[in-house]
Amino acid sequence: MNRISAARTAFLGGLASFMILILTASQSLGADLDWIDADTLQVEGRAFEDRNSTWDRLPAEAEGVVRGPVWNLSRHGAGITIRFKTDSPSVSVRWRLRSGDLAMPHMPATGVSGVDLYGRTDDGWRWAGCGRPEAIENTVTLVQDLPVASRDWMLYLPLYNGVDSVEIGVDSGSELEALPDRGKPIVFYGTSITHGACASRPGMTHVAILGRRLDHPVVNLGFSGNGRLEPEVGRFLVEIDASIFVLDCLPNLDGAATAARTVPMVRQIRSAHPEVPIVLVEDRTYADAFFSPKRAKRNRENREAFRKAYESLLEDGVENLLYVSGDTLLGDDGEATVDGSHPTDLGFMRQADALEPALRSALQLEKEQG
Repeated sequence: MNRISAARTAFLGGLASFMILILTASQSLGADLDWIDADTLQVEGRAFEDRNSTWDRLPAEAEGVVRGPVWNLSRHGAGITIRFKTDSPSVSVRWRLRSGDLAMPHMPATGVSGVDLYGRTDDGWRWAGCGRPEAIENTVTLVQDLPVASRDWMLYLPLYNGVDSVEIGVDSGSELEALPDRGKPIVFYGTSITHGACASRPGMTHVAILGRRLDHPVVNLGFSGNGRLEPEVGRFLVEIDASIFVLDCLPNLDGAATAARTVPMVRQIRSAHPEVPIVLVEDRTYADAFFSPKRAKRNRENREAFRKAYESLLEDGVENLLYVSGDTLLGDDGEATVDGSHPTDLGFMRQADALEPALRSALQLEKEQG
């Protein structure tokens, strides 16, 4: 046997052994685990009870009321979290996706279709592990070999894919219970950016980051390309018993649409929630606006229309409105997007930094109102 043939034989033999090892590990993953339907635990990010499917973001009655693209996107898991406590030395997850489109050209599979686990520490929530999807059905151990002690966990579902089922796996005999309900959520209505494009994993959107920083429940009603301040969406938005409403739809609007739709949306919310704080967020500056007059013009016209709408609402006596400028929402160095529009993890962190003061002020207003 020549050296090339010998090397080939050795390689194939090693590959076969490796595949057997992987298969064995996969098969044994659940051997000593107890699996629990995640829907029996504390779920945040689902604001409606009557749903077509367990993990939808809009209620069943929204189908046929909102536009088709909005309905389809509402079936993604963006912002939905499973909250639980366990003393298990390991935490595993088994999830079945609705679509085999695991990734996008500008967004990895971990963000589009993966799951993301955080654990509570003395200093707040800390990242623990990300489940990387490889197929429709996935089983992953996210943490293991921990000392036996009761810990709080929070699992984020996929951003741009739906799930048909989610199960939490813990070591056999371990305790597992739902964490308590945390009350009224902060509700974000927005575009693909709110939806989560292009975070590397579900816990890295600004919505998720702010939820952890404020230790407050959040609802993500971001609809990629379709966050348009539409009254049909507003009809369901106002059904939510929210602590704050955040309107962040300008990236899907132009100046004329912003001028036409902002005041009606605020008034639609105010008719159902007279005192709940509303945070108005300008569109982020396109990272390439410095070199693109067209994009710079769109930013400028959107913001001018939005500011005028805000000022007219104040003049009409509408209270508890907060306004966040978009000039430096993603920083001012042009380094925080994947394509000039959608944030990287850095961009989402900067956006969370920009929104946090307004949300803290809004929560204080909500607290003072009882």
